[in-house]
Amino acid sequence: MGSFDVPLEDERIQLDAFVEEYRSAIEATLDGLTEEQARRRLVSSATTLLGLLKHVTWMQRIWFEECVGGTSRRELGLVQIPDESFRLADDDTVASVTAAHREACATARAVVADLPLDAVVTGHRTGPRTLRWVYLQVLRELAHHCGHADILREQVLAG
Repeated sequence: MGSFDVPLEDERIQLDAFVEEYRSAIEATLDGLTEEQARRRLVSSATTLLGLLKHVTWMQRIWFEECVGGTSRRELGLVQIPDESFRLADDDTVASVTAAHREACATARAVVADLPLDAVVTGHRTGPRTLRWVYLQVLRELAHHCGHADILREQVLAG
């Protein structure tokens, strides 16, 4: 094995660890904030800290429940397009959105538990993907949105 080869079981452990780290990090951006601060719009788009957590919850449900699990967005009761997933309902709170995120994460863990990274999943609209590809896509999106959330939190706390 070359120095950059990683045994498959170690690769899975590392992917799971990275995903869990970013799941925790995006939740942590809401720590200690009021409901108003979590909903505060500081950019021209509808992006808010609470909206980011709602979006990554939706995103993970798309990748793990639709793409891997094979259940359609409509059957899951999910909005159809990403922009809609940032929108907050009047009754969305830090507690309710965090609970929904944790539930989606638990479901995601269960969906992938018995699948190898090379498993081909067919629930995505654009065609088959490997589970490894799904992990990398989710990791990419979580990291991307954690960066947004860090900046928004900094702005909220400065204001």
